[in-house]
Amino acid sequence: MKNALDDTRPIYIQIKEQLEDSIVAGRLQAGERVPSTNEFASFYKINPATAAKGINELVTEEILYKRRGVGMFVTDNARVMLIEKRKQSFYEHFILPLQDEAKKLNISEEEIINMVKGENQ
Repeated sequence: MKNALDDTRPIYIQIKEQLEDSIVAGRLQAGERVPSTNEFASFYKINPATAAKGINELVTEEILYKRRGVGMFVTDNARVMLIEKRKQSFYEHFILPLQDEAKKLNISEEEIINMVKGENQ
């Protein structure tokens, strides 16, 4: 868990993103138990319902699953699902605007590749 939360963004989203980041980075593996809502609440001094909201979104997305009386666990294909989701988001938020701007500026594909590689200096 991160030591501090950002006051400018909803806490439940930050909890959700922390768990997603841990799964993508491999710090949380398939089948591994994630911190409970009470553990998040105690660590961050927040309402357990706030932590539960972030965790429950991941259950809805089938990234986590609930084992009654035991806790929440990472699904078998959570990492693959999150990586695919992030790749799509990356494409929509970075690649498409980059392509659009490159066309406006008449930047060639080769020039873009060199820029990405840091060879444009």
